[in-house]
Amino acid sequence: MPKIFDNIENHLVQGLNNTLEVSYRGDFCVGYFNLRGWKQVAVQIDNFKGVDGNCCRLLIGMQKPPLEIIRENFYKTDQGIIDNQTASAIKKKLAQEFKEQLTIGIPTAEDEIGLRKLSQQIKGKKVLVKLFLKHQLHAKLYLLFRDDKISPVIGYLGSSNLTLAGLLHQGELNVDVLEQDAALKLTKWFEDRWNDRWCIDISKELADIIDNSWAADRLVSPYHNLS
Repeated sequence: MPKIFDNIENHLVQGLNNTLEVSYRGDFCVGYFNLRGWKQVAVQIDNFKGVDGNCCRLLIGMQKPPLEIIRENFYKTDQGIIDNQTASAIKKKLAQEFKEQLTIGIPTAEDEIGLRKLSQQIKGKKVLVKLFLKHQLHAKLYLLFRDDKISPVIGYLGSSNLTLAGLLHQGELNVDVLEQDAALKLTKWFEDRWNDRWCIDISKELADIIDNSWAADRLVSPYHNLS
């Protein structure tokens, strides 16, 4: 029987971290990603080696109005071909939305540590981040891979985004997927979307946003405009 994570009796963040402790890589697909939410799993991700097959791949299908404009830019091009200049412009538009996340609320020391760690993990290839633009993607799936002969893949499937609310607060419903045939089918589902032609890498953009924010691992002048 699957275990239910409703963030009341069982919190998804605890289930994820318990499994991350014995995992060598992970594949996450979420509809929405909050940069500050990363601190909930950052410590365990830090144990990944950061080479091919030993990292966390994060796939985001954000359901925000700017994506509609971006999709139009893709489909207006001849035969769906995007040049480097257009791809760069699209990344910047999407990155702006993540930058705006850091202007909300009062920064905490915990937020700062978590964001710095995310930047370091991206630079160390422990975290790769892509945005899925082909169509609306609301899926929330966490896949973890272990050196275990019986259950090498464990999945968590449900309603929780990679945010503080999604991982910790009530109002969510998730189950673990231990049956290996189902887990492997979910793995293929993720791979198909990760390798889709309309899936673009924004890892560097996210690291740059953090490195040029109040969370940067350096002193930032109070007169420096980060908007």
